[in-house]
Amino acid sequence: MIDLTNPATLPAEPLRSSKPPWLKVRLASGERYEYLKRRVSELSLNTVCQEARCPNIGECWGSGTATIMILGDTCTRACRFCAVKTGSARGEVDWSEPLRVAEAVAETGWKYLVLTAVDRDDLSDGGALIFAKTVEMIHKLSPQAKVECLTGDFAGDLSALDVVLRARPEVLAHNLETVPRLQSHVRDKRANFAQSLSILQHAKASGLVTYTKTSLMLGLGERDEEIIETMEAARSVGVDIFTMGQYLQPSAQHLPVEAFITPEKFEELRLIGRSKGFRQVVSSPLSRSSYHAEQAFH
Repeated sequence: MIDLTNPATLPAEPLRSSKPPWLKVRLASGERYEYLKRRVSELSLNTVCQEARCPNIGECWGSGTATIMILGDTCTRACRFCAVKTGSARGEVDWSEPLRVAEAVAETGWKYLVLTAVDRDDLSDGGALIFAKTVEMIHKLSPQAKVECLTGDFAGDLSALDVVLRARPEVLAHNLETVPRLQSHVRDKRANFAQSLSILQHAKASGLVTYTKTSLMLGLGERDEEIIETMEAARSVGVDIFTMGQYLQPSAQHLPVEAFITPEKFEELRLIGRSKGFRQVVSSPLSRSSYHAEQAFH
């Protein structure tokens, strides 16, 4: 077995101008995919699946899972890896959105919804209340559906996080995104590793959610020992589900890919993660924070 604590044992995968074969997927298609795409548009919903150009959209939508992005499509932060547009949202909130999202879940039969949002630093609660109302409405209209809230850090405001937790989503997810050394290089200056870790710790300690979850992007220049240390930090605050996937540059204006990580190395990392005590580790080049979310939950 490759020793991930010893970088010398790891054959480097050279960066190349085109994606390696393991990152190539078929374009989403099919009758159900086209129906869902049309209904999402008709209901004026934003999905991370579309906004972030996720390669797994066809698979996830076909299996009854989706990631809906509430609070608009304009983020107040400017992380250097993210394809979502940035700017000022001017304090605007669409209070009809929780009902529209819940109706979409009921109509489409989505069994597991990942509910996320752009960062809204322009709102005093960071958007926590509309998060909570959306969770409550989904549970009301689709009692069997499971909801995973993938939240921002609410600028470290744990009372805002409590508003979301009291709505009782089944999973509270918040992404560490990258290892501590690369935080300021990759994320907006208002985000940091300690603040994100405090969100995960508080959610777990609340006892109001079944599981907590976080995710890393790989290929940004992180070292193997840093990945392992980040796993240990996440586990130390009780994180249950840990996911890892390949970072892909969304445009020339975003951070470049430093390395394409092989499927074999992702598998090695998965096994190391399991050895750290996580209930579930999802690790593959195409994994995203909400990829196989329902399977990880079960």
